[in-house]
Amino acid sequence: MELKDSVALVTGAGRGLGRHFATQLVERGAKVYAAARRPETVDVPGAIPLRLDLTDEESVRAAALIASDTTLLVNNAGLYTGAALIGGELEDLRLEMETNFFGSLAVTRAFAPVIEANGGGSVLNVLSALSWFHPAAYGGYSAAKAASWALTNATREELAPRGIAVSGLHVGYMDTDMAADVPDDQKTDPAEVAALALDGLENGIPEILADDVSRQVKQGLATPVATA
Repeated sequence: MELKDSVALVTGAGRGLGRHFATQLVERGAKVYAAARRPETVDVPGAIPLRLDLTDEESVRAAALIASDTTLLVNNAGLYTGAALIGGELEDLRLEMETNFFGSLAVTRAFAPVIEANGGGSVLNVLSALSWFHPAAYGGYSAAKAASWALTNATREELAPRGIAVSGLHVGYMDTDMAADVPDDQKTDPAEVAALALDGLENGIPEILADDVSRQVKQGLATPVATA
């Protein structure tokens, strides 16, 4: 996909990786809707702040009406509660799934006809190495990201005939608020991740592995399941 002169909507653009996506897309010549639950927090020069709450269907529909010229959707917004599947609060687990899976699905469903009507384009889903690796301590988040990986693969097939390519971005720890407790030497610069992902989009790569962690975890999928 050619990013110059494209029209992108980036969810979760108020901070972290989403802010880097929005900034770099503007720099590459795209028109950018920088979506966030609180659009007043968006401070990306050249981008158009837009209110969008993934868990609010009316908000999603309204955003699709406003950003009706979109050709690229970046499903970046996400949430991590730290809830374990057995010991964690069920409310937190539902929130992780509602945000990370159903939220991305809702936005994709709303914007697929928009992108198709504009001649086709792309969807990029921000996933995680935890889409494939499921430690108990990250049970809720891993389950939601695994579901989002399935969402990415299934919608890639479903949307291809409509001229919409779907890519997934897998990455380990990034230097963002979500990974604040992770040692710095284990984290990747989110600006580098955004640049790599956008390069992957331009080259039509369906599965973008952003760092050594995601590449190593992907390679390990063929190994036998370990017993406790």
